[in-house]
Amino acid sequence: MSGLAEILLTENFKVSGSDSQKSALTDALEQKGAHIFIGQKTQNITPDIDLVVYTSAIHPDNPEYIAMKKLEIPCLSRAELLGQIMKNYEIPIAVSGTHGKTTTTSMISEILLHSDTDPTLSIGGILKSIHGNIRIGNSGYFVTEACEYTDSFLSFFPKIGIILNIEEDHLDYFKDIHAIRNSFHSFAALLPEDGTLIINGDIENYNEITEGLSCRIITYGFSPDCDYYADHISYDEFAHPSFSLKCKSAQDRNFSLSVPGKHNVSNAMAALVLSDLLSLEYENVFLALKNFSGTDRRFEYKGTLNGVTIIDDYAHHPTEITATLSAAQNYPHKSLWCVFQPHTYTRTRTFMNEFAAALSLSDHIVLADIYAARETDTLGISSLNLKEAIEKRGHECFYFSSFEEIEKFLLKNCINGDLLITMGAGDVLKIGENLLKK
Repeated sequence: MSGLAEILLTENFKVSGSDSQKSALTDALEQKGAHIFIGQKTQNITPDIDLVVYTSAIHPDNPEYIAMKKLEIPCLSRAELLGQIMKNYEIPIAVSGTHGKTTTTSMISEILLHSDTDPTLSIGGILKSIHGNIRIGNSGYFVTEACEYTDSFLSFFPKIGIILNIEEDHLDYFKDIHAIRNSFHSFAALLPEDGTLIINGDIENYNEITEGLSCRIITYGFSPDCDYYADHISYDEFAHPSFSLKCKSAQDRNFSLSVPGKHNVSNAMAALVLSDLLSLEYENVFLALKNFSGTDRRFEYKGTLNGVTIIDDYAHHPTEITATLSAAQNYPHKSLWCVFQPHTYTRTRTFMNEFAAALSLSDHIVLADIYAARETDTLGISSLNLKEAIEKRGHECFYFSSFEEIEKFLLKNCINGDLLITMGAGDVLKIGENLLKK
């Protein structure tokens, strides 16, 4: 929302909005002329407002939402506004997928910046090179993440669409994997006849997603059957991969990344296919990927305490956890500690056994309480259920009900040379940050 507000402010719209607490983002918006309310209250919505924009996190019982309806003020969801903004650009690019959207969008952003294309960027995380999650350019390039939750990306108008992967998630909204795949198919169908879909050819039965499309389709993956594929993958001492990109219509090219893991090779390939589609120069693309060190909360190095390396990662789905912990295997360490904060009761219940299997890739597992996010129904489960599932696999697991208890336990048990990863989409990163203050 803050990024869209900044775009509107740049176009001389009068913008007001609310948040639960002050932050660097709200301060930045106020400096640019926005009127920010702290706390969501009925009186924040006044009759002189022409349009209200809300996120999918806002429920009908929200006081501002109720006031908007009572005053009959026109409204758009965040996704609908983003779609309207995309219409103003010649080449809107939308990056979708169950995992990897923020990292891939950031890679694409770095490539476009290195190539002097002056793009407008809307990223789901903080990108260090632009000091935020938004950059407003003056060219026809617009890059954004496209999230499938509540079918929000179906409000977009992309010219180039990217699908990184498709898996079960957000089952508080989608009925099952078939509903999710149908949603991605509908997203792909948004592309115009002169548009292009870049899709991971390793997606199971990806032809079902591309069936009936009139746009150009380019595949990438780890299989030689794809239009682009990676070969000769190797890793340095910090799990950063190097690989050869092979393509049927171009000579082989070599790339090196400064973010860890095989999953980031896949993310990079999506960005590289786009680079070829836009005819960007190899030297600029190579340097952009080589210099990209990741976004906030994606295998982010936080610091070292008593010889213990502390990393923070946003992973909150079993596939993401597997990717992160697999990457960590190639990172220097004696023992690998994972402090995991499950995200939402629905996801924890749905993937209980998958979470147990993924987390067991670490040597030591510590669980925090489930982060409820938008949910109010506990479904009768807690982190103790996940602890039990992990222990059934013969793996030791610890649970503490407070961050303070977790921090005390880690200070006592982590030793010089260990690697500690705080993991989850909630506020688990505070544990590592608190430890580094001690």
